[in-house]
Amino acid sequence: MSDTDSEATGPDLTQGVAIDALADGTMVAGHVGKDAVLLARRGDEFFAVGAHCSHYHGPLAEGLMVDDTVRCPWHHACFSLRTGEALRAPALSALACWSTEVRAGSVFVKGKVQGASPRRAPGPSSSVRSIVVVGGGAAGFAAAEMLRRRGFDGEISMVSDDDAPPVDRPNLSKDFLAGNAPEEWVPLRDDAFYAEQNIGLRLNTRVTGIDVAKRAIVLGDGATLAYDRLLLATGAEPVRLPLPGMDQPHVHTLRSLADCRGIIAAAATAKRALVMGASFIGLEVAASLRARGVEVHVVAPDKRPMERVLGPQMGDFVRGLHEAHGVVFHLEDTATAIDARRVTLKRGGSIDADLVVAGVGVRPRLALAESAGLAMDRGVKVDEFLETSAPGIFAAGDIARWPDPHSGDAIRVEHWVVAERQGQTAALNMLGARERFAAVPFFWSQHYDVPINYVGHAESWDDLAIEGDIASRDCVVRYTRNGRVLAVASIYRDVDSLRAEVEMERQSAAG
Repeated sequence: MSDTDSEATGPDLTQGVAIDALADGTMVAGHVGKDAVLLARRGDEFFAVGAHCSHYHGPLAEGLMVDDTVRCPWHHACFSLRTGEALRAPALSALACWSTEVRAGSVFVKGKVQGASPRRAPGPSSSVRSIVVVGGGAAGFAAAEMLRRRGFDGEISMVSDDDAPPVDRPNLSKDFLAGNAPEEWVPLRDDAFYAEQNIGLRLNTRVTGIDVAKRAIVLGDGATLAYDRLLLATGAEPVRLPLPGMDQPHVHTLRSLADCRGIIAAAATAKRALVMGASFIGLEVAASLRARGVEVHVVAPDKRPMERVLGPQMGDFVRGLHEAHGVVFHLEDTATAIDARRVTLKRGGSIDADLVVAGVGVRPRLALAESAGLAMDRGVKVDEFLETSAPGIFAAGDIARWPDPHSGDAIRVEHWVVAERQGQTAALNMLGARERFAAVPFFWSQHYDVPINYVGHAESWDDLAIEGDIASRDCVVRYTRNGRVLAVASIYRDVDSLRAEVEMERQSAAG
């Protein structure tokens, strides 16, 4: 979606904006012809870029300006105001840029210009001619895209055991599953992208081993593929409970595009669905199925939905929100068996269901790294540059456990945006940049018309402070340990969420 796809509003920036009306560090949304344009001021400099985030079209004027960058209020993408470059995922495409001119006490936006070329990664990259990426998810795709964006002209091979090119996985449990987004929005790039960028995408291809000494991976057919640098981005797979009946055709998990298509097809005729698990994925699936008119029951062992991550108050709110949309909860209970028409519960009784979705979490795919002898720590252990214990082999995404400078812990996070940002950082470091991965974790979850944003990472906390009112859908919740804010959740407090992210970044940089 481009800025010409929606009606341009605000002032005509070609007519000028009084400099006194645009304070240092502020932005105004306007238009140049039919293009929606953001005008921003930093000191005596003025920048004009596209007004909407290239990820999901978020309004950048409602975001946060930090130095000469702007951050999207919806999902925390970050853009250079100087060049339009998408500096941080989840946005991958640059913004358009316009020239500006100051005269007679006003700033005028002129014609569209080509943004500056992205900086090249420094370091001894000339010896790196072949890079192999194992995995076709968020981290793998973001790495391949960044390698080309930074001018790497060597060979890139992306090996994936999936049957579809990299897709926008958050959409699979949200808008696409709910029927609010067409399938053409789901691929991260169209098929032509890989040919144009000379990225060798190998689908339906299994990697069975890594020959660390020879710097080559072994494929399922016995062939080998040599590398100068290797990125492991094997991701995670859904947990399948060891229950009788889990292998029946009306029982689904959700990870891939094929999984999502299967659920959509089943929902077309289903009368009642049972979702196992009250996690983010489980409840997003519940909301999406309700949008399709399917009756939904949720079975989970938890006392409250998402309490472990968000706390009891947010958990109660989320439960009430889903109940208001007709979802029936069966908490502190689990399924013990599934047959063609019903699910038997541990606490007694059963629930009729002709569609079952298991959303009980995922398991990192570690076998390849383990068999190669890489150092492990409840995941693949990497340093601050995302390099594993084997020189030249990097890991990113769901499998990587890295030293988090903000919490002071070694953490592994199964978040889409984290995976993308790690893929981008790993790409730079495979080219010799030596850039520390210090991004603050971020994820968002959508439940009907209510978005929940979460920055930071708090595996545990000793205090929880609520600002605003959760029930009114206007709040910030801070999770602290020993007086330090580790994470912040928010509902419709986008700028507060962005400010929390910036503050955590500054604390991490200060040490």
